[in-house]
Amino acid sequence: MIFGEFLTAEAKGAVLAHSVRLSDGSFSKGHKLTGGDIERLAAAGIDRVIAARIEAGDLMEDEAAERLARAIAPDHLTFSESATGRVNVYSTVDGLFIADRMAVDRINTLDPAITLACLADHVPVRTGDMVATFKIIPLAVSAAKVAAGVEILRRMPVFEVKPFIPHAVSLVATELPSLKASVMDKTARILSQRLQPAASVLQREERVAHGAADVAGAIRRALAAQDRLPKLVIVFGASAVIDAGDVIPEAIRLAGGEVIQVGMPVDPGNLLVLGKVGDVHVVGAPGCARSPKENGFDWVLDRILAGEQPTRQDISGMGVGGLLMEIQSRPRPRDIAAKPAAEISVAVVLLAAGKASRMGEGGSHKLLAEFEGVPLVRRSASVAIASGASHIVAVTGHRREEIKDALNGLAVEVVFNPDYASGMASSLVAGVGTLAAQKADGILVMLADMPGVTNDDLKTLISAFREANGQAIVRAVSGGKRGNPVILPRSVLNAVMRLEGDVGARHIIETSGLPVVDVEIGEAAHLDVDTPEAVVAAGGILKG
Repeated sequence: MIFGEFLTAEAKGAVLAHSVRLSDGSFSKGHKLTGGDIERLAAAGIDRVIAARIEAGDLMEDEAAERLARAIAPDHLTFSESATGRVNVYSTVDGLFIADRMAVDRINTLDPAITLACLADHVPVRTGDMVATFKIIPLAVSAAKVAAGVEILRRMPVFEVKPFIPHAVSLVATELPSLKASVMDKTARILSQRLQPAASVLQREERVAHGAADVAGAIRRALAAQDRLPKLVIVFGASAVIDAGDVIPEAIRLAGGEVIQVGMPVDPGNLLVLGKVGDVHVVGAPGCARSPKENGFDWVLDRILAGEQPTRQDISGMGVGGLLMEIQSRPRPRDIAAKPAAEISVAVVLLAAGKASRMGEGGSHKLLAEFEGVPLVRRSASVAIASGASHIVAVTGHRREEIKDALNGLAVEVVFNPDYASGMASSLVAGVGTLAAQKADGILVMLADMPGVTNDDLKTLISAFREANGQAIVRAVSGGKRGNPVILPRSVLNAVMRLEGDVGARHIIETSGLPVVDVEIGEAAHLDVDTPEAVVAAGGILKG
């Protein structure tokens, strides 16, 4: 590939490195110039362009990214279509993401033009989570380098998602006079919540005296019970383990098992015990596992529930990244599954940044048009507020001060998108990237130029999202045809933050792997006012 500045007259067949705007349209980045394009550029007085001339043996960015992605085994994964040299990879199951760092590094050292970024090794993921992304940096890359990457990806499991396997879990809890019954009740509840992402169940609980013989008996009874699912035994001691000969490890031995490891280099979680009786794991949980906060117990539990057989070496190798007391690097919303519907929060991102180019050069701004005496952008924000959403973020751009003035006095966070001219993606990123949006369980994306949408419509969408426990995409439709607004769950926000160009979230909706709930709201789902005629037809009066 030859990259540089070319005389327009000599640029036929070159690929534009940057978009070029003309009075009658534009050419986007990545556009291959034809003879007709050269004539239009020359007529516009553009005598030079920044572009790349593709040589024999080169692959265009999208084709290169797609070839690399296709080399990954598709088990439990789904892939986005290639766009701007990028293919995103999503999990189709709840499970454990596994990455081979050496293999990923080999891909990334092939050529600076080829990049693969993924989650950390052994991270739990939910259905729809983005786990990796291939990105080609330039417009084209050596086909030979791509072929070498494909060979690596096909020869070894660079990354994968191991689905969680439902288990029947038996809880053995020891009692001492110093341990309140309420603490033991909470322990069982928290453990049950921890098991939910893996569709595992707390099958039974037995409370026994804090002695090795008593615990061993309870372990044997749990193993003898009839269970349809694979077994797992978890022991919570009333007193912490301080030695390999203490109550819980000794009980595992008395039950006929082996102790794999006592202690782990993860804090909190140091005092974990791991053993096996036959082919069933027995885990002595550290006291910190009585809390839903992430700790070393989670790391071992996730591996077992994903079908792995943790070894002494595996646990000993957890020290790097194992300091969790002050650094919650991988927060896990343990209580999401148990949330009452009313506690599932939805924030609104109101998109009001566009250039309104179809209103005509120097014409009125559609969002300042008045409906029943109220500027459209203020009307839309008021509808969002009345929906009961937890927070409203309005993203401004074109004529920002006038839009901001129209919103004055409303309970709305106004965010300016300095890159609004690049298209809708940057405005989505600006809104979704706010702190309030990141904290919400779902984001209702609302276009500010849709006068037919009512607060009742938004309430209906939010209700559907809560009925789906915040784990589905909810979309307004008219006559079954997709429209707006749309509610996106938290699990796809990372994908939204990576959008580029003049695109919305449609591709994310179609490739996330999440269920999509369509909600009929009538013609309002399609009614936007992009032209002066549309404003008037919808009952508006042009102003500003």
